[in-house]
Amino acid sequence: MKLKELKKELEEKKQQLEILQEVAGTISSSLELDEVLNHIVDIASSITWADSCLIYLYDPGKEELILRASKKPHPKILGRIKLKLGEGITGWVAKEKKPVVLSSGAGKDSRFKFFQNLPEDKFEAFLSVPIIAKKEIIGVINIQHKKEHSYPESQVNLLSTIGGYLGSAIENARIYEETKKKAKQLDVLSEISQTIVSNRYLKEILQLIVTMTAQVMNSKICSIMLLDEKKQELVIAASQSLSQEYLNKPNLKVGQSISGKVVKEKKPITVLDVTKETGYMYPEIAKKEGLVSMLSVPMMIKDRIIGVINSYTSDEHIFTEEEVEILQAIANQSAVAIESTNLTQQILEAKDALETRKLVERAKGILMKQLNLNEEEAHKRIHRTSMDLRKPMREVAEAIILTSEMGKKV
Repeated sequence: MKLKELKKELEEKKQQLEILQEVAGTISSSLELDEVLNHIVDIASSITWADSCLIYLYDPGKEELILRASKKPHPKILGRIKLKLGEGITGWVAKEKKPVVLSSGAGKDSRFKFFQNLPEDKFEAFLSVPIIAKKEIIGVINIQHKKEHSYPESQVNLLSTIGGYLGSAIENARIYEETKKKAKQLDVLSEISQTIVSNRYLKEILQLIVTMTAQVMNSKICSIMLLDEKKQELVIAASQSLSQEYLNKPNLKVGQSISGKVVKEKKPITVLDVTKETGYMYPEIAKKEGLVSMLSVPMMIKDRIIGVINSYTSDEHIFTEEEVEILQAIANQSAVAIESTNLTQQILEAKDALETRKLVERAKGILMKQLNLNEEEAHKRIHRTSMDLRKPMREVAEAIILTSEMGKKV
C-alpha cells in the first residue's frame, strides 16, 4: 500500500514538474503580456479542469485589480471590471497575499462581490491564488467550477507556485511594454516634427497632429483649440471627433471650463471624470461621446499662449507625469508650427499687398495719361470699376495694364 502511495506521489510530482516546465517555457517564449496571460489561463484551466479561469492584474497607480484575461472570451469587459484592494474575494486575496479555497457556496461568502455582466460569478466553487513578485502583489488567478468541486492541497500549492513564476514574467512583460510604448512615442514625436516643418497648410498640419497625438496618448479624442486674442475665446481648430455636436460646441472664454482655465493659468490640468467635474461646460456632450478623463495642456511660445491640446480617455484614467510631459512637448512643437505657418501667411499676404499696390499705381498712371485724370480721380475710377464688377482691384489693375500693352502692340 505504501509503495502504491509512493508511486502515486512520484507520478503527481512528475506531472507538476512537467506543468512547471511548460509554464517556464511559456514565460520565456514571449514578452507580450496578453500572450503570456492567455497561455497561463489555458494551463491553469487544464490543471484544474476548470469551467472558468480569470486573471486580474494589479495597477499600483490606481490601487485597482483589473480583469486582463479569461478562459471564455469577454472582449467587452476585459479591462473594465475593476476591484479595489480588499474588495470581493479577489481583492481580499490580493490584500492578504493568501489563497482562498471554496469548494461550494462561493457566492454566499461574505467577501464575495457579484458582477452582473460576469457570468462566472454564478459558479459554485472558487479557488483564488495571489500572483506575487518580490513580495509585492502583481495580480490574482481565479479558478471556478459551476458545481461543487474539491481543490486538493497539492493543486492549490501548484497554482501558487505558478503565480510566483507568473509574477516575474509579468514584471518583465510590463518593462517590455513600457519600452515599446516609449519607442512608439518617440516615433510619433518624430513624425510630428516632420509634419511641422513640411509645406502643408495649417489646417492639414493640425489634423495630422491630433491624429498622431491620439495614437501616442492612446486617447479616444484629441482636440486642438486655438486662442482668438481679440475675442479672448478658444475655438476648436482640429479634432478626430466626427460628431457635429462636439465640433459645433460654442467657443470658450478664457477662464471658462477646463480648457479656459488652462489658458488663464498657463499650466496643465487633469480631470478624472469630466461628466462629474464642476465647471466643465459640456458634460452632456461628453457623455454622448463617451469621454471620461481629460488632460489639457497649454500651447506656449515663450510666455505667450496660443491655444490648448486636449486628450480624452473613454475610461477613468490617472494621467502620469510622463504622459503630461509628452503632451506638453507635442503642444509646444505644435505652437511653433502654428506660429511659423501664421508668420509665413502674413509674409505672403504682405508680399501680395505690395504687388497689388504696385499694379494699382501702374494702372493709375495709365489712366491719368490716357484720360487726363489726376491721381485721386484715377484711383476712384479703379475702385468704382472693382465694386461694379465685384472683382479685386488687382484684377482691374491687371486688365488696365494688359489693355494698354495690347494697344501699344496694335
